[in-house]
Amino acid sequence: MQEQAVHDQTRERLLSSALEIFAEKGFREATVREICAKADVNAASVNYYFRSKEALYVEVLEFSCRQASERYPDDMARDICLPAEERLFYFVQNFLKRLLDDTYLGHHYKLFTREIADPTKALDQVLETSMKPRCALIHDIIDAVLGTAIAEMDRHRISFSIVGQCLVYRHSRSLIDRVCPGVIADQAEIDRTARLITEFSLAGLRELKK
Repeated sequence: MQEQAVHDQTRERLLSSALEIFAEKGFREATVREICAKADVNAASVNYYFRSKEALYVEVLEFSCRQASERYPDDMARDICLPAEERLFYFVQNFLKRLLDDTYLGHHYKLFTREIADPTKALDQVLETSMKPRCALIHDIIDAVLGTAIAEMDRHRISFSIVGQCLVYRHSRSLIDRVCPGVIADQAEIDRTARLITEFSLAGLRELKK
């Protein structure tokens, strides 16, 4: 049991160290040597625990997604007993919380920003395991708000629009902090921003129902 605990701790340390380094340098520039040095483990540890740098990178992306989901679960957005409009609010609110988290989850955002800008083969795998379930969730909420299923392309367009309204608060944060930092100054303001994005999106969806 003790040996297994040491094994798990070492593996977790490698994942955490790799997450930071991959987030700062990207997959191509990061080296196994510096990851192992940061984790304070033998230089052969990546091959022992993960088989290769590529396999480690995939695992880090999935590890990062798990961390974000554990800290900010989508339970309320998935609750079909709630009105669809409230589910949309909880989806937006939760997404903004993830994006604006300045703790260790900041590495999560940096990592995925790099991966999307300069994709590797890992993106397709993580898309299947971690991203598509959240896409399916917002699509389900959109259908519930409209009261009917719509054309797949239109469903994607709507979901991209809603997600894009959230992403601007992270992508353009340096500008927002200079122009109007109050809109995301604290959790209460983030909640107000989430509510406004929701109401704005719902107004557009209501127009589609006419």
